Amino acid sequence: MVADRWEDHYTRRARDEKWLARSVYKLQEVDRRFGLIRAGDRLLDLGCFPGSWSQYCIRRVGPKGEVAGVDLKEPDRLGAANFTFIKADVLSLDIGRLAEKIGPQDVVVSDLAPQTTGIAVSDVSRSLELAGRAMAIASATLKTGGHFFCKVFEGEGTQAFRQEISCRFHKSRIVRPAAVRKASKEIYILGLHLLDRTRGS
Repeated sequence: MVADRWEDHYTRRARDEKWLARSVYKLQEVDRRFGLIRAGDRLLDLGCFPGSWSQYCIRRVGPKGEVAGVDLKEPDRLGAANFTFIKADVLSLDIGRLAEKIGPQDVVVSDLAPQTTGIAVSDVSRSLELAGRAMAIASATLKTGGHFFCKVFEGEGTQAFRQEISCRFHKSRIVRPAAVRKASKEIYILGLHLLDRTRGS
């Protein structure tokens, strides 16, 4: 039997702990460090397949909270009553209709990633396009004081995107969770406490 070259400690741990994917540990680490998710929150998960982030968020928000997931492919093992799946391509999604459907959110998380080409400049550009779209969705759905957590590939344009986040939130951080694979270019940008856009500077 040929070993899976992607198999690692986090993969085995996720299987043992019944998580749908190893990526759960990236979100879990940041949640524990920064208090991202609270019981009773309403949370939007962009790029939710295969479902480990939504699975984790469902547990964290509890029965009084709500989680909505958006992706082209539906996670097949999420049966919680407080989980809503929306099948859509985020790049063509009607953001206004989404906001009406799910209502104001406390947290928006995005693990969106492009199909990679191996050409770094192209992959970073596509990743930033998705991150920008995630930010646009967050801007339309987050409550004042809400949080945003988003994956992006590190490269040209990343700092400008981080600067945009820092202008919209009280605090921003660049985070590289321990579960990110060593060879990966992915980092995460965290925006804490969305500023009140109705107030003057």
